[in-house]
Amino acid sequence: MVRDVPGAAKDLPPALFVHGLGGSSLNWTALGLLLNDTVRGLAPDLPGFGRTPPLAGIGGIRQQAALLGELMDAEFDQPAHVFGNSMGGAVAVALAALRPRQVASLTLISPALPHPRPSATAVWFTALAIPRLGRMVLDRTKRIPFDRRLETGLSMVFGDPRALPPELRTVYEDELHRRDEQPWGAQATLDGARSIMLSYLAPPRRSLWVDVAKVQVPVQLIYGGKDRLVDARIRTKAQRAFPDARLLYLPRSGHVAQMEHPELVEKAFRQLIA
Repeated sequence: MVRDVPGAAKDLPPALFVHGLGGSSLNWTALGLLLNDTVRGLAPDLPGFGRTPPLAGIGGIRQQAALLGELMDAEFDQPAHVFGNSMGGAVAVALAALRPRQVASLTLISPALPHPRPSATAVWFTALAIPRLGRMVLDRTKRIPFDRRLETGLSMVFGDPRALPPELRTVYEDELHRRDEQPWGAQATLDGARSIMLSYLAPPRRSLWVDVAKVQVPVQLIYGGKDRLVDARIRTKAQRAFPDARLLYLPRSGHVAQMEHPELVEKAFRQLIA
């Protein structure tokens, strides 16, 4: 499923919003509405997430990037500003390296770039990537009462869950219910975690850092000081690795700054393209 961000004029430059592992196109609603006077946004649910069923052979980061390139061919008539969060940030980097003429800029929020020191919480996702063990971990997790899983998920993703607006909490709760009900949800999560782990373990010549060095468009990097999934200490290395990158560090933000602090992400993007 692909969502158009409402309110944008058809003649505005296009933008593509790419969510992370376990997320959906709804992760971009707040930011998309703030930017609908500047870009014409398109937010797809990646295969296996949101309302999109899985597609055979589309599980890895580069396969997802290739699929998004085809979507851009069909929907856009000029280069697009690409936003990516977490796994979606890694996919956005691969897309910019694969289709450089289709990308006008990158805004990467806690991108899942290979890190020698994964965070403690990220070890849980590493377990998901291991055959058999991952299925056991998910099965055990699903037996935990829903309310407890909801609170754990909120604390894992957001810097300060207590400060979330009620409507944002409701959106996250609805998404968790939907993932529980989807027959493919568990396998999509396992496949996504495995694709991230494989990108971390790739040999140097096939590393995502090679793709990073190929990106010639302006890049806005955004990291949260309370991110429990991506260690924000990698931000300096990331800024140096991209040929043209700016860095925004948000000490109070978690893993999804576009949801938690959309106005700060909006401001950073406007400065990037000014």
